[in-house]
Order: sequence, then structure tokens, then C-alpha cells
Amino acid sequence: MKKILILSANPKNTNELRLGEEVREIQAALDQSKNRDEFEIMTRWAVRVDDLQPILLDHTPDIVHFSGHGGGSQGLALENEVGQMQLVSSTALAGLFKLFKTDIECVFLNACYS
Repeated sequence: MKKILILSANPKNTNELRLGEEVREIQAALDQSKNRDEFEIMTRWAVRVDDLQPILLDHTPDIVHFSGHGGGSQGLALENEVGQMQLVSSTALAGLFKLFKTDIECVFLNACYS
């Protein structure tokens, strides 16, 4: 079974996104697939920078889908400990996912300027 991990972040000091709607659409599309029993969707909301590596280690996903705000080459907008935006650089993200290159088959970034 393939594990799809959906990570979402919508920090307090950013425009509100309809992240729940996006997850619902993904789940609905998967439910209509004839191979739906081959996938498991897991979600983590309000993801903080320090959450990333432990979540990946704990869930060992095959596919990672991020939904949230992006800052182009500055990286993705996650949350800090008080829910405010904290950017994670593209270089740091690449380094993190490199650690999981034998496990994670696909990383999908759904963020502005990603």
C-alpha cells in the first residue's frame, strides 16, 4: 500500500487558503479510482518547521503533498511555535528530502511560486 502524506500550513499572518477543500478533492479523486485500495492518505495540519523530519520518520510516506504558501526561491511558508509564518528554504527542503530519497518516490508542492 502506498502512503500519501498531505502536509498543510496556513500561518496566521498569511492569506487564508482553502486547504481542507484541497484535501477533500484529493480524497474524492482517489475514492473514484479503481486502485483506491492501494493508497492510504494521512494528513498533518499547521505544520511547523521542526515537525517536518519527525513526521517523515514517523509516517514513512511514499508520496508527500504540501499545500500552503510559498515564497519562490525563499522556500515554503510553514508555521513557527506561535502560528506565524516561518520560511523554510528550498535548499533546506532539498537536503531534508535527500535524506529520504530511498523511501519517498514523489514530492508535490502546491504553493505559490513553488
